[in-house]
Parts: sequence; structure tokens; C-alpha cells
Amino acid sequence: MSGKAQWRNSRQVVQRIIITGTLTLDTPAHLGSGDTEGLTDMPLLYDPLDGSPLLTGASIAGALRNYLREYDGGYGVVENPRARVKTRAERLFGHLDDSVSDKKASVQSWLMIDDARGRRPEKGLAVELRDGVAIDPATRTVETHGNSRGQKYDIELLAAGTTFDLTFELWLTADDLASGVLLNGLATALQGFESLDAGRGGAIGLGMRKRRGFGECHVSAWRTCIHDVTTPAGLIAWLADDCGGAVAGLPATPGDPDHRQALRIEASFEVDGSLLIRSGAGSGDDPDMVHLGSFRGGRETPIMPGTSLAGVVRGRALRIANTMLGPVKGAELVNLVFGQRIRPGSADAPSGSLVTIRETELTGGRHDLVQNRVQIDRFTGGTLPAKLFSEQPVWGREAGQAGQALMQLDLSLRQPAENGAADFAAAAGLLLLVLKDLWTGDLALGGESSVGRGRLRGQQATLTLGSRRWVLAAAQDGGLSIIGEKTELEAWVKAFNGWQGPVRSAKEKTQ
Repeated sequence: MSGKAQWRNSRQVVQRIIITGTLTLDTPAHLGSGDTEGLTDMPLLYDPLDGSPLLTGASIAGALRNYLREYDGGYGVVENPRARVKTRAERLFGHLDDSVSDKKASVQSWLMIDDARGRRPEKGLAVELRDGVAIDPATRTVETHGNSRGQKYDIELLAAGTTFDLTFELWLTADDLASGVLLNGLATALQGFESLDAGRGGAIGLGMRKRRGFGECHVSAWRTCIHDVTTPAGLIAWLADDCGGAVAGLPATPGDPDHRQALRIEASFEVDGSLLIRSGAGSGDDPDMVHLGSFRGGRETPIMPGTSLAGVVRGRALRIANTMLGPVKGAELVNLVFGQRIRPGSADAPSGSLVTIRETELTGGRHDLVQNRVQIDRFTGGTLPAKLFSEQPVWGREAGQAGQALMQLDLSLRQPAENGAADFAAAAGLLLLVLKDLWTGDLALGGESSVGRGRLRGQQATLTLGSRRWVLAAAQDGGLSIIGEKTELEAWVKAFNGWQGPVRSAKEKTQ
């Protein structure tokens, strides 16, 4: 322990930088409270002071730290407490230091992040409810465990358009100010909140099921205020929260390379007939079954939820993998790509998905037509009593007509930073085969596929991996045109057919 008095053992801070911005949800988000009792199975977290939605500083810090760690090291990189040279994420957000065996330490974060209270959208609903259900991949019906009546649940979501005011405060010593590592690391991390494309959120998602389309967001109106606390004027300005000299935007970064690698598949499909993904909400005047909608810009818009699309893609991927690789290797590859499926009563360890699927809007088509249907008695050929029902799906039109309903697929496959090349190639080949089934209409989406709903016609797909790019387009003669190196796409399919199991590290092999 230092011989100085404790009040002299300060962190020697010479500059405090305050960065603020307004975060807006682009898709619904679940910022949960963890309560098991409530009106829904998964309730939201609210501030007890005024009942506003709450985004905790711990959640923001975790999302930023993970983004910066993967930006510098690649997807799935793991921090090493024994490493003598610490990464930017460790230095900025704090870390465990075991580099000296007889002197373990915990280093504090230099970044302070405030809790943020939300403001509800001015138009539309403030909260949305979504129903979820677990599907048995073998029977394609609701999964049951023993005498259970099914794995159905509902989720409470903050609507798109909800905003939060974010505040960050970075402390810098003279050495940190000279090196610029912490400030550059913070600026790089915060850039993950900036919108990537028009209509898309940033690279950082918040809350539950970020890789299934929930929690997409972006930050606008960044403001940076720098206080030199070595001077009386700077110290008083910091104490008075006076940021009159704030500048717009984030601090400039030196352009550090992005080590993340992912295959992105963007495809557009026409709806061949109709599409129905049932909504669990509605008014008493609505038809019995209405296609799922979500509020965007104050109006309800029909959507293709990422959760439904991921379930369909995973189910078809499992069928293909079981057919080509066998049930053991097939399940192993699908669990590696989409996350471990936890079997009841087993010791399965959960794992994250390598696949990210975004929630997209359905454009064009019609969703104001109602179809009346009735169930027929198979023995008498007459109608069953009380079996008249109405449906309001999204309707397409004839191929090529104006106003044709379009569905967008936006899927990304992450490549792990370590031991991931062979597994990534096999996973990419498997996803190409699933894309083919969607393209040709063999794989249906949503409910009532047995009566022809949910069929698609592929129009165009763009595949991007680093600087490489492929464009697939439907030809007028019913064929397919491909721009880009075809041999690499074929190599991925061959890698899938010859997959022998996941590549394991030396540590995993000895366990």
C-alpha cells in the first residue's frame, strides 16, 4: 500500500470528456427486468421513479465492450487475463489482470455510463406484444415436454421509435491523453451505434434476441464536451455540467482495421400467392387471423419477423444436414451455426448463434383483403358447426405486376476468429442450399403452408464477404444468372458435403 494518505491516491485524471447522443430504436426491443411474474412471460424493465422504460448503463457497457473486442480481434475472440498487453476493450472497460501469477488484480473502467430513461414514440403504440412458440423439428408442430401443453410464450417489447438519451464520461490521465488509446477505443465503439445503411440500425443491438432482429438502433446528434480539470475554469465547468463549448460529432479515430469477417446475404423475393404469420394482438373487429404487423413511423406495417424466418431456415438446414451428413453430424453442424438447441433434462451448454437475421418490412402487395374459410367434415362432406373463420394475410399479385408483395432477407454468417475457416465454409454451403429452397418456392414461410401460403419466388440476391461480391438474379427464361466467381460458391457446398466435424482447439481436445 502506498505511504501517501488515501485522499492523495487519486487516479491522476487531467481531462474529462463527456459524450452525449440520442438513441432511437429501429425495431422493437426487449430490455427485460428478469421478473418471472407479471402480465407477460417476459416483462420489460421500467424506472420506478416515473414508470419510463429503462436502459441500464451496464447493458450499454456490455454491448460496447463486446463490439470493440470483436472489432479488434474478430468474432468470438476471448480475452486472456494472463496476457501482459491488454486490448483496447480491456483498457477502456476494465479487466482482470493475472499476468503476474502471485499478484492478481482487478482494474477499473475509465468510462462512466449513465442509465438512460426512454421516451415513448409520439405516434403508434408504446409497447408491442409478440407471441413465440417452440417448434419440434421432427414433426413441425408445437414442441411438448411430457405432459406439457406446448412451449408457447409472449414477450413485451418497446416499440420502434422509442428514444433514449445516452451520456458517457471518459476519464484520462496524462499518459492516456498522450497515447490516445482510450479515446480512440471509445470513438470506435460508439461508431457501432451509427446507422450502417438507409433504413438500417447500427452494428450494435440491444436487449434480447439481437441476432433475430430485435433491438436494432442508431444514435444521432452526437455531442462531445472536453473539460481540462487541471485548470480552475475547467474544473468548475465540469462541476456545473456546463458544456457550452461542446462540438458536434464524435472524436476522430485513426482508422483502425476491422477484423470481423462475415458473409452477408441480401435477397429479395416475390410472394407467390399469400403469406400469413399470425399476430397475437388485435381488436374485437379484426378477423380471426391477421398477419403480424409492427409500428414503423407511427403506422402499422406488415413485417417478416427475424424469429420466424430463423426458425424456418434452421428447420430446413437441419433436414438438409441430416440427409447429407447423417443425424449426428447434421445436428452438430446446425447447433454450431444456429446455437445449441437445449434438450430437456440434458447437460447441453448454451451457445450463441453465428447467424444474424434482421427483421424486415413487407412492401407492396395488399393486406386489406379478408378471406373467409370453413372447415369441412371429412366424412359427411358438409361444414363443421362453429368452424367458420376469417383470415387477413398479405396478398401478392401476378409475377411482374406493379405492387407485387416483396420480402427481403438480410442474413449474416459470422466467421469465428479462431479455428473457424473449415466450419465457416461448410456453414456457408449449407446456407446456400437453404437459399436455393427459398428461391424456388420449395420452402414455405409462415402458417398454412399446406394450403399454398408462404411460397416465394426469388428475384435477386447479393452475397458479400469482405471485398468479394456475388450477384444472383432470376433470368427471364426461368434460369439463374450469377455475377462473380462461381467456383468459390461451389467450393462452399463441397465443404459442406465433406464436413467431418467442428475444428477444435488444442485445449478442447485435451478436455
